Amino acid sequence: MFKPFWILWSLCFSLSVPACSTTPPTTDTPSTPDTPAAYTLQIQVDDATFSATLLDTPATEALLDLLPLTLNMQELNGNEKYATLPQALPTDAERPGQIHTGDLMLYGSDCLVLFYEDFPTSYSYTPLGKIDDPQGLAQALGAGNVEVHLEISETA
Repeated sequence: MFKPFWILWSLCFSLSVPACSTTPPTTDTPSTPDTPAAYTLQIQVDDATFSATLLDTPATEALLDLLPLTLNMQELNGNEKYATLPQALPTDAERPGQIHTGDLMLYGSDCLVLFYEDFPTSYSYTPLGKIDDPQGLAQALGAGNVEVHLEISETA
């Protein structure tokens, strides 16, 4: 008598286990973690112009208030150019772990950094945006200090 009961119970239990999956249900709605602002930053170095899509953050909003802006960017480590901004911006620093060519970030609260090489990092930065097509960026920035002009253009 007990044997048929346990067989029936085991069968019911085994059929119900897949319903207890720990995998969350999927949705058809895509995730958009960092929605770009309605602006594109134009970065001009001599005759070369690069467009960067900015993130929608308090730091980028504060950067927009400073534009147009011409900065003498200093060379650092053969992979980045940096310049001190005229005023501090809001920060929300994170450790990206990996820097990518074209990343535009804030180090501290007033140091604008434009990266022209990929490399791993343990430093913290506040992300501002990314150059849409960084091809030729390293060549345009060159090996030494460089004057960079930043201005905003609205996109449709």
